[in-house]
Amino acid sequence: MLGPVECRDGAGLPVRLGGPRHREVVARLLVARRRVVPVDRLVTDLWEEPPPGATGAVRTFVAGVRRALEPGRRLRTPSRLLATEGPGYVLRPAPGAVDAWHFEAEVARAAGLAPADAAPVLDAALATWRGPAYADFPGARWAHAERARLAELRLHAVERRADALIRSGASREAVWDLDAHVAEHPWREDGWHLLATALLRSGRQGDALGVLRRARRVLADQLGADPGPGLARLEREVLRQADHPDEAAPATGDEVWSSAAAAYEGSVPARSPARLEATASLLRELAVTGAGGLDAARRHRAAAVAAAERTGDAELAARVIGVYDVPAVWTRVDAPDAARTVVRTAERVLARLPEEAPETVRARLLASVAVESRGDALAEGALPRAADPPGRAREPWRRRARQAAAEAESAARRLHDASLLAFALNGAFLQSFAHCGQAGRRDAIGAELVRLARTHGLLGPEVLGRLIRLQALAGLGDLPGADHQATAADHLADRYERPLARVFTTWYRALRTTLATPADLTATEAAEVTGAAYAEAVALLPTCGMPGFATGLPALTRLAPVVRAGALPAPEAFAEADWGPYDPWVRPLLLLGDARPDAAREALRTAPRPPHDLMAEPMWCLLARAAVLAGDPVLAARATAVLGPAEGQQAGAASGLLTFGPVAAYLAEAREAAGG
Repeated sequence: MLGPVECRDGAGLPVRLGGPRHREVVARLLVARRRVVPVDRLVTDLWEEPPPGATGAVRTFVAGVRRALEPGRRLRTPSRLLATEGPGYVLRPAPGAVDAWHFEAEVARAAGLAPADAAPVLDAALATWRGPAYADFPGARWAHAERARLAELRLHAVERRADALIRSGASREAVWDLDAHVAEHPWREDGWHLLATALLRSGRQGDALGVLRRARRVLADQLGADPGPGLARLEREVLRQADHPDEAAPATGDEVWSSAAAAYEGSVPARSPARLEATASLLRELAVTGAGGLDAARRHRAAAVAAAERTGDAELAARVIGVYDVPAVWTRVDAPDAARTVVRTAERVLARLPEEAPETVRARLLASVAVESRGDALAEGALPRAADPPGRAREPWRRRARQAAAEAESAARRLHDASLLAFALNGAFLQSFAHCGQAGRRDAIGAELVRLARTHGLLGPEVLGRLIRLQALAGLGDLPGADHQATAADHLADRYERPLARVFTTWYRALRTTLATPADLTATEAAEVTGAAYAEAVALLPTCGMPGFATGLPALTRLAPVVRAGALPAPEAFAEADWGPYDPWVRPLLLLGDARPDAAREALRTAPRPPHDLMAEPMWCLLARAAVLAGDPVLAARATAVLGPAEGQQAGAASGLLTFGPVAAYLAEAREAAGG
């Protein structure tokens, strides 16, 4: 799409789509971003004055495109890529298979990276452009808005790449492209500002002043406007330096960072234990900067913890483990092996801590155990089966984690330590999933976190508290309250550069769209409305850096409307779906949809109990529905007992992600199937 519209196969070879109209059909469907485009809209968009037989021509174009895109598809087999749905067609390539979508994702990913890492990512993203977007359809009305949006995003990427180069010390390299950029787009003040800054950082003060004066003339001549405050401030600074050449310019944040890092490197001995503590503190800050930072922090933390334990100093190891109080809102860990390592090390260190060790050090270790043991990360052996009576389950790791959370919280309250209490409350939240229907309790935890954070100026805990409340209030049906928390979380994320918060608020707004969809819409209309909202949310997953959160969710968003409608999933519609960790609880319904009731009953018999986390209620609802349809009264009775406390809630809404509909509906079916 970023140039003339073309298609290539897996080997990079061109795919002949047909004539211009065939390519235009592909382009028009891609602009819809995986949403259905009615046939009559396609006719209107392809012709100013549709000729007789235009509808038939569109169907012919679509058939030709299908043959080109899926040459091996058997006759009368439904197309998975270009599907017929309701009144029209929908094209559903993978997000990374469309250059424009990949470009957007890479620009978004670069925003969460350090400048030195962001520049090459933006370089590669900009290299995907082969000309103006939709270059072979310059007059098409349907392409106008999308072409303008992509062009603006490209200019933004050019400027952000230049900014990254300047911040990473490559100012001279930034000058080359910025000179051409401002010549081609002279109304963009950011471009002028970046060019003057790059020249100034390259030691070319006179050239920087000349650029700023040229910007003033160009803006006055072409727009009749004076430079904005940013350009005016920079011009004053350059003039001040010209008048006082011996006076050093104020240091930027990057320069201060570099100087301080160099001083630390030269002052602290290479093998000093102090370096481990400093590293652990830095990793805590790195983890909240975005996907790249989170992944790097996760990897380096494991090494820091192992190195601290090897020193033989239990108190040092405890401080290195306990300082990493990164807020955790999702209840499934991203790296289970790393979590087990941290918890096992923490337990060994706890046993070796001297009696005189500060209570805060011990309490932070306990909070670390509670946070890292969320979900079933520390499971020892196979999980109990869903159909097993609750008394038969022996899960000692859960008991230890809940006890650690309670002890950490008690110590924090006793010590009146706000930062420690916020960490302990995070552990209490993550260990609050022993039973369904606990959204009210979690809302109370979130509310205390927000109050505590605002009183003591704790940014991370406030974002965490807002997101916990967002989830809980959505589960309780208080959508205005959840909206307020989402808005507050977005404000904090933007102001203090916490990009991961927006992943959760974007998913919440997709859920909100589902809950607010009018009941009088047809199934196709409702799917189009919610599909657009979830497309935006799903697009964030590949670059969010949270595999424990992302894996399996796209498939569940497609399953949810089928389950809400009381239908069974058609096998061909989900043949290539990746269910990730949710497969054991989806599988029985898939088998029933494939008319394999015996296999479904066996899958129900062996299914483990759903994890004690934010997705427990929707997974139990899937098991309840499958137990009813497969004739399994034992599991239906078990699901009835588990889901009872959540009867007034929407299944899954308390996750802030998606919903399978009212829990009450599943309970009614299960009670009847269980004989009561």
